[in-house]
Amino acid sequence: MSLEKGLVWAHQDIRLTGYSLAGITTSVGFSAADALFDVGQGLPWQIPFGNILITHGHMDHAAGLPYLIGQKAMHGTSRARIHLPPHLIEPLGEIMRIWSGVEEHTYNFEFIPVFPGRDYPLKGDYFARSFPTVHRVPSTGYTIFERKKRLKEEFRGRSPSELGRLRHGGTVIDESYEANVLSFTGDTQIEFLDSAQARESQVLVMECTFWDDKRNVARAREWGHIHLDELIPRLDDIRAQKILLIHSSVRYAPAELVRILDEKVPAVHRARVEVFPRGR
Repeated sequence: MSLEKGLVWAHQDIRLTGYSLAGITTSVGFSAADALFDVGQGLPWQIPFGNILITHGHMDHAAGLPYLIGQKAMHGTSRARIHLPPHLIEPLGEIMRIWSGVEEHTYNFEFIPVFPGRDYPLKGDYFARSFPTVHRVPSTGYTIFERKKRLKEEFRGRSPSELGRLRHGGTVIDESYEANVLSFTGDTQIEFLDSAQARESQVLVMECTFWDDKRNVARAREWGHIHLDELIPRLDDIRAQKILLIHSSVRYAPAELVRILDEKVPAVHRARVEVFPRGR
């Protein structure tokens, strides 16, 4: 993996950069929205991101925050806006106070508590909204929406010249809507799929830690994770164009993950289900 660039995955106009390996680190960036999901390890490619969205407090998802905040201060980049579950603000704030004293440097960052049903502005017309996840510690997932405009239904199919005349005459022919672009789960059990918000994203980035009988479903659930065998029966319920699996166990080599998908995922869904690049 390049420390400068991370690993890249793309679908249409959605481009993600990052890395995810269970128990080691997870961090995935969506530069169009200036949003970075989780910071398991602080790495140079993360520095430009202004919005950090933390799903939960386990070290492989949040331990890189001090490095990232410190590096942003050193490079004089934009203020770090760190969105996170409210219960993490006090302990992570204490960690940052300790590091500030160790480095004898004042950091420029803001902790933003995330609550259900609220929207959090990102870059341009993008914003984030949380959805519930189920893990061994309090956690949350995030959906990124984009505010867009489209023709009202009654005007669709009309010619450009007619639409131009209507606009010129003062008729409002457009309507605003929220495009459900991307959902990111962090660590969770399969019950996060009870949220329609997560199921209906264009791209669903979700954890899938265990894939075969090396660890069964019961063991996956005991540790607050998902087994591939739990996902497969739910594929019909997921409307995403792409289901991007992250957080695979170190027990599986990348080629093995692809082989298991080929064997287990029904053909009708196989093209939709992908593994985020791991590089090893």
